[in-house]
Amino acid sequence: MRGFLASSIGVATAAALALPVALPTSALAAPALDAAAPVTPAGSTQSLPLVPLGPVADRTPGVPGMSASPRVPETQGLPAREVKTFSLVGVIWDDVTTELHGRVQVRTRSTRTATWSDWQDVEIHNSEHAADLDAAERASGRIHGATAPLWVGESDGVEVRVQAEPGAPDTPGAPDTHAPARLPSGLRIELVDPGVERPAAPADGKNSGPDDDDKGEVLPPGMTMEMAESSAANLPHAPLGANEITELNKEDSTADAIYASDGELTQAAAPYIGPRPLIVTRKGWGADESLREKGFVYTNTVKAAFVHHSASGNNYACKDAPAVIRSLYRYHVLSSGWRDIGYNFAVDKCGTVYEGRAGGVSKAVLGAHTMGFNTDSMGIAVLGTYTSTPPPAVAVDAVARLTAWKLGLFGRDPRAQTTLKSGGGNLYAKGTNVKMNVISGHRDGFATECPGKLLYAKLPPTRTASAKLQGRP
Repeated sequence: MRGFLASSIGVATAAALALPVALPTSALAAPALDAAAPVTPAGSTQSLPLVPLGPVADRTPGVPGMSASPRVPETQGLPAREVKTFSLVGVIWDDVTTELHGRVQVRTRSTRTATWSDWQDVEIHNSEHAADLDAAERASGRIHGATAPLWVGESDGVEVRVQAEPGAPDTPGAPDTHAPARLPSGLRIELVDPGVERPAAPADGKNSGPDDDDKGEVLPPGMTMEMAESSAANLPHAPLGANEITELNKEDSTADAIYASDGELTQAAAPYIGPRPLIVTRKGWGADESLREKGFVYTNTVKAAFVHHSASGNNYACKDAPAVIRSLYRYHVLSSGWRDIGYNFAVDKCGTVYEGRAGGVSKAVLGAHTMGFNTDSMGIAVLGTYTSTPPPAVAVDAVARLTAWKLGLFGRDPRAQTTLKSGGGNLYAKGTNVKMNVISGHRDGFATECPGKLLYAKLPPTRTASAKLQGRP
């Protein structure tokens, strides 16, 4: 997250303290929505526009009545209010090319305890996780600027404040050339309810209804055509409608990979395929397949894996990980405007691996995880924030196991380097050939803190562990 300049912290703090004091629970603003409404089975997103929270005092030297002090940073937000139940928050704005320079904070009221949280910072992404500049996905017309999402758990109250970054202090007597940043237009708070996993419908032996195709083929019980499309992309690794793709030892992983590729897998790659980890499918974590765009987009190969943290906080139990992923999915598609969830895989803090973007876990699916370097790569998000919290060892081990298998399918040595061509970003100009580690961190391709310094520090031993699992000398 882009933080305040050290010299500006005092100004920011003073301005924040000048904001209206948060109302107690008993004096909330009139609810806009029914706070007692139950969790929606399919999930939902409330999108609420932010409003100015205080005046912006202009500084115009020589004009009577105008202050000679620097302008107060622009602040927008929402007073404390009741809303429908949600579990994840994020802030979006109209223009994806406009950056938000400042601070985003939220506090929420738990449905379980009816108490308010402390103010929490929301990380500001400014397009670091996004489709490449020339990708059709980015030109869809639905793309918004967006912060990182923050998992807050089941809540029914929210308060928000977004403050522009203050200007740098002026030299005494010098013109004001360091006015505070302005906030992007169209700021909205997105409140995401992940819903519940859809229960399987009972089989009735019939093939009728809008989800049937024109060939009269029978779908598994409770499965729509969109679900079948997503699940079929993982054949023959798992049967249609599977909730998991089973783990395999190294020998069986190699045989399975050769079978799945119709014998086209090169013998040079075959000896170095790691054991396949258990992978929870999109059906397994409850993806609503009607949200994403139809069809899949592939690249030529997988030359590198970019490791991320989701920056959504660590306040989740492992049993909640599917709900966290459903929330990220809704936020990426409905709030950010992407065609699907951005990451190819997710790993929770208990080491469980989840399928991300649809298209097949063993295929080169184009993601939207590292702007400028989505082509010929894959993105793995470890759920959580690992800037000051160390990642669990089981999660790091899961990254090693996943990369040993997936990179092995494409003949990649996790300890090696490769060359990727930049699609454009804030670190490398479009068209630049960049040498990177086969297992890289997000910050290697984009100027960002992701995947957090403590997870990033685990990448060197992860490369070694991944290569060892592949059986490389």
